[in-house]
Amino acid sequence: MAEASSSVFVIDDDESVHTSLELLIESSGYHVVTFGSAEDFLDCAFEVKPCCLVLDIHLPGMSGFNLQGHLVKSQTRIPVIFITGHDRYRMEEEAKRLGAIAYLRKPFDEQYLLDAIHALREGNRFDDHQ
Repeated sequence: MAEASSSVFVIDDDESVHTSLELLIESSGYHVVTFGSAEDFLDCAFEVKPCCLVLDIHLPGMSGFNLQGHLVKSQTRIPVIFITGHDRYRMEEEAKRLGAIAYLRKPFDEQYLLDAIHALREGNRFDDHQ
C-alpha cells in the first residue's frame, strides 16, 4: 500500500463523483481509495491512515457527519474535507464544529480541493476561504 502521506480516501455514494475525484486526485500524484458508504470505509482494514478523507455529507446509512463524529469519539485522527451537493443552513458550521479542514459545495473548484489535500500532506494548515 502507498504511504499515508500520499493516500487520499474518498467516500461518496455517487459513483460518477468518486470516479472523477479519483482521476483528479491521482493526476496530482496521490494514491486514491474510494468507498461508496461510511460503512464500507469502517469495514475496511487499511494498513496506513490516509493524509485525509474527502467525505460527502449525505450518504446512505451513516452520514458523513455521523462518520466524522465516530472517528472523533474513537480518537481516529484523519483530517476531513467535507463535500456536499445539498448545502443547508448551518451545515458548514456543523462541519467545522466536527473538525473539518474544509467544506466544499458541489460543484467546487478542483484546484481548491487539490490545494487542501497538498497542504494536509505537507502537514501545513489549510486556510479554508473559498
